[in-house]
Amino acid sequence: MDEPVLGILTLYLNDQKQLEERHIYQKMVVAGKKLGLTVFVFTPEDVDHEQKRINGMWYHQKSGRWTRKWTRFPTMIFDRCRIQKSYRFEQLKRFRSKYPKLLYLNRPLRNKWTIYQVLSTVPSLKKYLPYTRQYSGIQDVQRMLKERPLLYLKPINGTGGRGILRIQRLRSTDGMVYVEGRDHQRQVIRPQKMTFSQLAAQLSCWKANDRYLIQQGIALKLPSGRVHDYRMLVQKDGSGVWSVTGCAGRVGPLHSITSNLHGGGQAVRMEELLTQWIGDEARIQDVRKEAEALSLEVAAFLEKRYDALCELALDLAIDQRGRIWLLEVNPKPAREVFYRIGDKVTYRNAIVRPLEYASWLYRKKAGIQLPDSDPPPMPPADSDSKE
Repeated sequence: MDEPVLGILTLYLNDQKQLEERHIYQKMVVAGKKLGLTVFVFTPEDVDHEQKRINGMWYHQKSGRWTRKWTRFPTMIFDRCRIQKSYRFEQLKRFRSKYPKLLYLNRPLRNKWTIYQVLSTVPSLKKYLPYTRQYSGIQDVQRMLKERPLLYLKPINGTGGRGILRIQRLRSTDGMVYVEGRDHQRQVIRPQKMTFSQLAAQLSCWKANDRYLIQQGIALKLPSGRVHDYRMLVQKDGSGVWSVTGCAGRVGPLHSITSNLHGGGQAVRMEELLTQWIGDEARIQDVRKEAEALSLEVAAFLEKRYDALCELALDLAIDQRGRIWLLEVNPKPAREVFYRIGDKVTYRNAIVRPLEYASWLYRKKAGIQLPDSDPPPMPPADSDSKE
């Protein structure tokens, strides 16, 4: 029997064919080989549809170099494509539409609004969701601020903290709000007071309309004035079962309303951050167990609803009373947060588990029984690793 081949499907970041996670793919190629998987990387641009072949990118561990080679379609596909506003994303949609019967480890999820609506139908999950609605005009902001002193506006399909605003009601000034956030280039917007008319004009320039959400704000500022949240990673393991890979805290830079690492955030161990925030050790352990159980329930439910999934990252807020809030679900999670806190075991597992799952899935489809095995050793992490 031929060795299974895993194709990592991604998108170039620009016309120079830059890849965002090349160093991660290198580690996956090496780890895959130890599991009996041949791994290569490709984008929709690299596909010759007439000849039904792919001009894939292949990493060679000995030389540390990447080369190109034409190959047939892989046995399985690991979709790592993130949303872009480009022709490349349109190519991706055409690829998915043209080849729906290929064996994918994961499928795309819907936008944030649809995911919120779907999760809201489950009573055990709804209680963790901040109140959210679609933005249709400035009157929605005015109504919501009458009930809640703080809210966030965020793009339905936004990533990396782009285009997010934090809006706070000012008690001392009638008709004024305090606005801060990041623009669509992820640049920090200087905090300022605005009238509702000024805010409406800014959102009109951004063409917000129904492509934005209004979400209940959670008080997450540490005594330092920096906001924080938590990134929980859940993945399928080598037995095809959802499991918690790890969780880490993220602390945003000063004057930032988001904690994203790409936006200058700092990674902190979950226990360390919860100790600062909540303090009580017993309460911290209860919160962690509840957060893990929530994440596994969300993963299982979304997979049942949307078909194949192999990993999800959940962005969680935990208020000072220990209440957990599910802010977002990310189907294409980065792994850098675990590297930055120095958790080498979790970082390794985050890279290897999708490969273990791919190996298990291949053998299941082929009717092969494989004994359990330990994860393969990972090559040393690059000191300048960026994701």
